[in-house]
Amino acid sequence: MMAAEPRRSGRRPGESSAREDILTAAAAAFAEFGYDRATIRGIAARASVDPALVIHYFGSKDALFAEVLQLPLRPREVFSRAAAGGIENIGASVVRSFLEAWEPPEQRLRLTAMLRSATTNDAAMRILRDLLVREVFAPMTEILGVPDGDLRATLVGSQFVGLALMRYIGGVEPLASAPIDQLVAAIGPTVQRYLTGDVRSGPAAGGAGLQAAPEVRPESAPAPPDAGGPPI
Repeated sequence: MMAAEPRRSGRRPGESSAREDILTAAAAAFAEFGYDRATIRGIAARASVDPALVIHYFGSKDALFAEVLQLPLRPREVFSRAAAGGIENIGASVVRSFLEAWEPPEQRLRLTAMLRSATTNDAAMRILRDLLVREVFAPMTEILGVPDGDLRATLVGSQFVGLALMRYIGGVEPLASAPIDQLVAAIGPTVQRYLTGDVRSGPAAGGAGLQAAPEVRPESAPAPPDAGGPPI
């Protein structure tokens, strides 16, 4: 009886799919453990490859993480499509696109890996920040075409990151199980204000929101000293 051939390390039969297997395994590891605790060796074991093959394809854990972060949707296309549908509805359209991007299981895995890792590791946060600036904030500010577009884009980003952390990472109820339509109705107006409203002067801008109360002096209070008098 012939002895079984020993298992070879490194490249394996059907290697054409190995790269995708590694990416899938990396997304699962980053989503489960975060950047710090996910290791090249552990990712290789999930993908049933030699760790050397992971390095062969990606070079480093940083580069592998950056590859996992490839966004499942094109923000420029999302914003352009939303703006074409009418600027008065852009907030609701963008919120819906964001929530729907989390629905497919594979996309949710990658987005979860992105957020969980970025909140626990400085290197992962730097990679995510660079991605957001390049792929999300720059296209958004270009399409808005307003001087304070950077502020508006980052305000929208803060809304979405908080929403994702509460709904998908933390699973906080009732937000976690709320229907998408309900969330679009609730959050859309806020994002609409970030994108098209007055965000420069606080809630009092444009006559909306709380305004500073006028100073009221009791009738019996003495008048202030003459401006020409001695300083106090």
